[in-house]
Amino acid sequence: MSDLPAPRSSSPQPARTGRSPATVTAPAAARSQPAPIRQRHFVFLLLNQFTFLSFAAAIEPLRIANRMSGQPLYRWTLLSESGKPVTCSNGATLLVDGALAEVGRDDVVIVCGGVDVRSNTTQPVVNWLRRVARKGSVIGGLCTGAHTLAEAGLLENRRATIHWENRDGFLEEFTDTDLTKSVFVIDGNRLTAAGGTASIDLILTMVADDHGKDLANAVADQLIYTTIRTDRDIQRLSIPTRIGVRHPRLSKVIERMEQSIEEPVSPAELAEEVGMSTRQLERLFRRYLNRSPKRYYMELRLARARNLLMQTELSVINVALACGFASPSHFSKCYRAQYGTTPYRERGTHGLDDELGGEPGDEGEDLLDDLE
Repeated sequence: MSDLPAPRSSSPQPARTGRSPATVTAPAAARSQPAPIRQRHFVFLLLNQFTFLSFAAAIEPLRIANRMSGQPLYRWTLLSESGKPVTCSNGATLLVDGALAEVGRDDVVIVCGGVDVRSNTTQPVVNWLRRVARKGSVIGGLCTGAHTLAEAGLLENRRATIHWENRDGFLEEFTDTDLTKSVFVIDGNRLTAAGGTASIDLILTMVADDHGKDLANAVADQLIYTTIRTDRDIQRLSIPTRIGVRHPRLSKVIERMEQSIEEPVSPAELAEEVGMSTRQLERLFRRYLNRSPKRYYMELRLARARNLLMQTELSVINVALACGFASPSHFSKCYRAQYGTTPYRERGTHGLDDELGGEPGDEGEDLLDDLE
């Protein structure tokens, strides 16, 4: 395995402004800090179909930190498994500096994941990460990069996070990881960020630890980033924001539904928990969501099932059980009504479809209609 190629870094440049370049710089406290004792070197491993936003949100704060401080505080190297250019999630292709290579103990290795992380987490990548881990290096994952770290056994008995859309599949596969809903997690020498702009929060936290909050705030200001989130902030919007309705009882019922997918709760029990009758709960859902509680609950369960089908290797029967369906045939019919295909076809496998008839029909739709 070859050594790392020469790392990249951005030459410090004055802040852009309509006046003289010297008139707008970092705050005085950031400028007056002594030269750093050491320079941090980041190694970004770009998996095929990595999420571009997560990657850019990590590397740009490093570049801006160099510019605002007037010093090359951070360097970086981009790698791919083969050393060839990598296509990211938006279809753009990025050149890299090399293939998997030996890294230094003080290097920060970041795995940038994205679409179809399972097939892009190859054995050479796993082996390389394990070698890096044996050196005691800091290793992190952005977006679905946490899945790659877990596959390599690097998140055992660790706190971590992953994009909320991939949470269900991760929990089914890696039971020895304490998976949180935070935007990012730093657990010793393991770093994970949930994806999207969460990379900014992670990197700015590291910049603050390295060189002080003044510099981190100056970088955030350049990014038009008004609030640096902490590891106590969660990923998803609140239920009222997501559904566009601010009704405490409705939000509480939906939260209970989301927490009880494997063992669904009856409408009567849901209504009782919020001090309503079943009929009142029915009217509440129809007024604000234009569907019955049963229908809304079924859609939540089917959405969870679809995530598990796409992100895990659980059998269709086990997916059905994990989403509260006692009968695989009932699950298949409801799934077909909702998505126009069956679970087996979604997976590209054969099974119960042959018994049920493979084409979408009226029977499954009737099942969902009955919930109305």
